[in-house]
Amino acid sequence: MDETMTLIARAHQGDKAARDQLICGNMGLVWSIVRRFSGRGYDMEDLFQIGSIGLMKAVDKFDLSYDVRFSTYAVPMITGEIKRFLRDDGLIKVSRSLKEMGIRVAAVRESLSGAYGREPTVEEIAREIGASKEEVAASIEAGAEVESLYKNVGQNEEAGLCLMDRIEDPDETQEQLLNRMVLKELIGELSEKEREIILRRYYAGQTQTQVADALGISQVQVSRLEKKILQRMRDRF
Repeated sequence: MDETMTLIARAHQGDKAARDQLICGNMGLVWSIVRRFSGRGYDMEDLFQIGSIGLMKAVDKFDLSYDVRFSTYAVPMITGEIKRFLRDDGLIKVSRSLKEMGIRVAAVRESLSGAYGREPTVEEIAREIGASKEEVAASIEAGAEVESLYKNVGQNEEAGLCLMDRIEDPDETQEQLLNRMVLKELIGELSEKEREIILRRYYAGQTQTQVADALGISQVQVSRLEKKILQRMRDRF
Protein backbone atom coordinates (compact mmCIF):
# COMPACT_ATOMS: atom_id res chain seq x y z
CA MET A 1 0.00 0.00 0.00
CA ASP A 2 1.49 3.35 -1.03
CA GLU A 3 1.70 6.38 1.27
CA THR A 4 -1.55 7.94 0.05
CA MET A 5 -3.54 4.76 0.63
CA THR A 6 -1.93 4.39 4.06
CA LEU A 7 -2.92 7.94 5.00
CA ILE A 8 -6.49 7.37 3.76
CA ALA A 9 -6.75 4.20 5.84
CA ARG A 10 -5.52 6.05 8.91
CA ALA A 11 -7.87 8.98 8.23
CA HIS A 12 -10.84 6.60 8.01
CA GLN A 13 -9.83 5.27 11.44
CA GLY A 14 -10.10 8.77 12.91
CA ASP A 15 -6.48 9.95 12.54
CA LYS A 16 -6.96 13.72 12.12
CA ALA A 17 -3.27 14.32 11.42
CA ALA A 18 -3.34 11.85 8.51
CA ARG A 19 -6.50 13.48 7.14
CA ASP A 20 -4.97 16.96 7.40
CA GLN A 21 -1.80 15.72 5.68
CA LEU A 22 -3.84 14.33 2.79
CA ILE A 23 -5.78 17.55 2.41
CA CYS A 24 -2.70 19.78 2.58
CA GLY A 25 -0.84 17.51 0.18
CA ASN A 26 -3.58 17.86 -2.45
CA MET A 27 -4.15 21.63 -2.29
CA GLY A 28 -2.30 21.97 -5.58
CA LEU A 29 -4.86 19.68 -7.18
CA VAL A 30 -7.67 21.92 -5.93
CA TRP A 31 -5.97 25.03 -7.33
CA SER A 32 -5.43 23.38 -10.71
CA ILE A 33 -9.18 22.75 -10.94
CA VAL A 34 -10.15 26.17 -9.58
CA ARG A 35 -8.14 27.87 -12.36
CA ARG A 36 -10.45 26.27 -14.93
CA PHE A 37 -13.25 28.43 -13.55
CA SER A 38 -11.40 31.75 -13.65
CA GLY A 39 -13.01 34.69 -15.45
CA ARG A 40 -16.53 33.92 -14.26
CA GLY A 41 -16.80 36.82 -11.85
CA TYR A 42 -16.10 34.80 -8.70
CA ASP A 43 -13.35 35.29 -6.19
CA MET A 44 -10.76 32.55 -6.71
CA GLU A 45 -10.28 32.17 -2.95
CA ASP A 46 -14.01 31.46 -2.56
CA LEU A 47 -13.87 28.82 -5.28
CA PHE A 48 -10.76 27.34 -3.64
CA GLN A 49 -12.62 26.95 -0.35
CA ILE A 50 -15.52 25.28 -2.16
CA GLY A 51 -13.11 22.99 -4.00
CA SER A 52 -11.48 22.11 -0.69
CA ILE A 53 -14.84 20.86 0.57
CA GLY A 54 -14.93 18.52 -2.42
CA LEU A 55 -11.42 17.32 -1.54
CA MET A 56 -12.43 16.61 2.05
CA LYS A 57 -15.44 14.64 0.83
CA ALA A 58 -13.17 12.67 -1.49
CA VAL A 59 -10.87 11.77 1.42
CA ASP A 60 -13.78 10.67 3.60
CA LYS A 61 -15.64 8.71 0.92
CA PHE A 62 -12.76 7.08 -0.95
CA ASP A 63 -13.00 3.30 -0.81
CA LEU A 64 -9.62 1.58 -0.54
CA SER A 65 -10.93 -1.23 -2.71
CA TYR A 66 -11.20 1.15 -5.68
CA ASP A 67 -8.78 0.24 -8.44
CA VAL A 68 -8.00 3.91 -9.14
CA ARG A 69 -5.57 6.55 -7.92
CA PHE A 70 -6.95 8.87 -5.25
CA SER A 71 -6.39 11.92 -7.48
CA THR A 72 -8.49 10.28 -10.22
CA TYR A 73 -11.34 9.91 -7.74
CA ALA A 74 -10.87 13.37 -6.19
CA VAL A 75 -10.93 15.43 -9.40
CA PRO A 76 -14.64 14.90 -10.22
CA MET A 77 -15.55 15.36 -6.54
CA ILE A 78 -13.76 18.73 -6.42
CA THR A 79 -15.07 19.79 -9.83
CA GLY A 80 -18.61 18.77 -8.95
CA GLU A 81 -18.56 20.76 -5.71
CA ILE A 82 -17.46 23.91 -7.56
CA LYS A 83 -19.98 23.43 -10.37
CA ARG A 84 -22.77 22.91 -7.87
CA PHE A 85 -21.80 26.12 -6.09
CA LEU A 86 -21.77 28.08 -9.36
CA ARG A 87 -25.13 26.65 -10.35
CA ASP A 88 -26.71 27.20 -6.92
CA ASP A 89 -25.33 30.71 -6.52
CA GLY A 90 -27.87 32.19 -8.89
CA LEU A 91 -30.89 30.47 -7.31
CA ILE A 92 -31.11 32.44 -4.09
CA LYS A 93 -29.67 35.91 -3.60
CA VAL A 94 -28.14 36.51 -0.19
CA SER A 95 -25.80 39.16 1.15
CA ARG A 96 -22.10 38.90 0.37
CA SER A 97 -21.22 38.57 4.06
CA LEU A 98 -23.74 35.77 4.58
CA LYS A 99 -22.50 34.01 1.45
CA GLU A 100 -18.90 34.17 2.69
CA MET A 101 -20.00 32.91 6.10
CA GLY A 102 -21.83 30.04 4.39
CA ILE A 103 -18.66 28.99 2.58
CA ARG A 104 -16.65 29.02 5.81
CA VAL A 105 -19.36 27.13 7.68
CA ALA A 106 -19.58 24.47 4.96
CA ALA A 107 -15.81 23.92 5.02
CA VAL A 108 -15.62 23.72 8.82
CA ARG A 109 -18.73 21.52 8.96
CA GLU A 110 -17.13 19.04 6.55
CA SER A 111 -13.83 19.12 8.41
CA LEU A 112 -15.38 18.59 11.84
CA SER A 113 -17.62 15.80 10.51
CA GLY A 114 -14.51 13.91 9.43
CA ALA A 115 -12.69 14.64 12.68
CA TYR A 116 -15.59 13.77 15.02
CA GLY A 117 -17.18 11.03 12.98
CA ARG A 118 -20.55 12.76 13.36
CA GLU A 119 -22.40 15.92 12.38
CA PRO A 120 -20.99 18.87 14.39
CA THR A 121 -23.33 21.10 16.40
CA VAL A 122 -23.93 24.76 15.60
CA GLU A 123 -22.04 25.65 18.79
CA GLU A 124 -19.00 23.63 17.69
CA ILE A 125 -18.97 25.23 14.25
CA ALA A 126 -19.38 28.72 15.72
CA ARG A 127 -16.53 28.14 18.16
CA GLU A 128 -14.26 26.87 15.37
CA ILE A 129 -14.74 29.91 13.11
CA GLY A 130 -15.12 32.49 15.86
CA ALA A 131 -18.66 33.55 15.02
CA SER A 132 -21.94 33.64 16.95
CA LYS A 133 -24.38 30.74 16.91
CA GLU A 134 -26.94 33.05 15.32
CA GLU A 135 -24.64 33.92 12.42
CA VAL A 136 -23.84 30.27 11.77
CA ALA A 137 -27.52 29.30 11.95
CA ALA A 138 -28.45 32.10 9.53
CA SER A 139 -25.85 31.01 6.99
CA ILE A 140 -27.03 27.39 7.20
CA GLU A 141 -30.65 28.47 6.81
CA ALA A 142 -29.76 30.59 3.77
CA GLY A 143 -28.38 27.52 2.03
CA ALA A 144 -31.14 25.15 3.13
CA GLU A 145 -33.42 25.70 0.13
CA VAL A 146 -30.58 25.16 -2.33
CA GLU A 147 -29.48 22.04 -0.46
CA SER A 148 -32.99 20.61 -0.74
CA LEU A 149 -32.59 20.50 -4.50
CA TYR A 150 -30.09 17.68 -3.98
CA LYS A 151 -32.22 15.47 -1.74
CA ASN A 152 -33.18 12.12 -3.25
CA VAL A 153 -36.62 12.04 -4.86
CA GLY A 154 -36.38 8.81 -6.88
CA GLN A 155 -37.47 5.36 -5.86
CA ASN A 156 -36.56 1.83 -6.91
CA GLU A 157 -34.59 2.03 -10.16
CA GLU A 158 -34.47 5.82 -9.84
CA ALA A 159 -32.88 5.71 -6.39
CA GLY A 160 -30.24 8.40 -6.08
CA LEU A 161 -31.99 10.87 -8.37
CA CYS A 162 -32.47 14.32 -6.92
CA LEU A 163 -34.77 17.21 -7.80
CA MET A 164 -31.93 19.00 -9.62
CA ASP A 165 -31.64 16.01 -11.96
CA ARG A 166 -35.19 16.74 -13.10
CA ILE A 167 -34.45 20.41 -13.85
CA GLU A 168 -33.17 21.10 -17.32
CA ASP A 169 -29.67 22.55 -17.45
CA PRO A 170 -29.44 24.89 -20.46
CA ASP A 171 -25.65 24.76 -20.40
CA GLU A 172 -25.43 20.97 -20.60
CA THR A 173 -23.63 19.86 -23.75
CA GLN A 174 -24.88 17.31 -26.25
CA GLU A 175 -22.03 15.03 -25.23
CA GLN A 176 -23.14 15.07 -21.60
CA LEU A 177 -26.70 14.30 -22.62
CA LEU A 178 -25.51 11.41 -24.77
CA ASN A 179 -23.39 10.03 -21.94
CA ARG A 180 -26.38 10.13 -19.61
CA MET A 181 -28.54 8.30 -22.13
CA VAL A 182 -25.89 5.61 -22.65
CA LEU A 183 -25.35 5.25 -18.89
CA LYS A 184 -29.09 4.89 -18.30
CA GLU A 185 -29.24 2.19 -20.97
CA LEU A 186 -26.27 0.32 -19.47
CA ILE A 187 -27.80 0.38 -15.98
CA GLY A 188 -31.09 -0.82 -17.45
CA GLU A 189 -29.32 -3.93 -18.79
CA LEU A 190 -28.16 -4.98 -15.31
CA SER A 191 -29.95 -7.55 -13.19
CA GLU A 192 -31.98 -6.27 -10.25
CA LYS A 193 -29.22 -7.12 -7.77
CA GLU A 194 -26.48 -5.62 -9.94
CA ARG A 195 -28.50 -2.45 -10.46
CA GLU A 196 -29.08 -2.08 -6.74
CA ILE A 197 -25.35 -2.39 -6.05
CA ILE A 198 -24.45 0.31 -8.59
CA LEU A 199 -27.23 2.68 -7.53
CA ARG A 200 -26.39 2.30 -3.86
CA ARG A 201 -22.66 2.74 -4.44
CA TYR A 202 -22.59 5.56 -7.00
CA TYR A 203 -25.91 7.33 -6.61
CA ALA A 204 -26.68 6.94 -2.90
CA GLY A 205 -22.99 7.17 -1.92
CA GLN A 206 -23.05 4.09 0.30
CA THR A 207 -19.90 2.21 1.27
CA GLN A 208 -19.39 -1.40 0.28
CA THR A 209 -20.03 -2.42 3.89
CA GLN A 210 -23.37 -0.58 3.91
CA VAL A 211 -24.36 -2.23 0.62
CA ALA A 212 -23.34 -5.63 1.97
CA ASP A 213 -25.49 -5.15 5.07
CA ALA A 214 -28.48 -4.08 2.96
CA LEU A 215 -28.17 -7.07 0.61
CA GLY A 216 -27.25 -9.61 3.25
CA ILE A 217 -23.90 -10.54 1.70
CA SER A 218 -20.26 -9.93 2.62
CA GLN A 219 -18.25 -6.81 1.78
CA VAL A 220 -15.84 -8.99 -0.22
CA GLN A 221 -18.72 -10.24 -2.36
CA VAL A 222 -19.87 -6.67 -2.98
CA SER A 223 -16.34 -5.69 -3.99
CA ARG A 224 -16.03 -8.58 -6.45
CA LEU A 225 -19.48 -8.02 -7.93
CA GLU A 226 -18.90 -4.28 -8.25
CA LYS A 227 -15.62 -4.75 -10.14
CA LYS A 228 -17.21 -7.32 -12.43
CA ILE A 229 -20.22 -5.08 -13.14
CA LEU A 230 -18.11 -1.99 -13.82
CA GLN A 231 -15.81 -3.91 -16.16
CA ARG A 232 -18.79 -5.20 -18.12
CA MET A 233 -20.26 -1.69 -18.31
CA ARG A 234 -16.93 -0.30 -19.52
CA ASP A 235 -16.74 -2.96 -22.21
CA ARG A 236 -20.29 -2.20 -23.34
CA PHE A 237 -19.65 1.56 -23.24
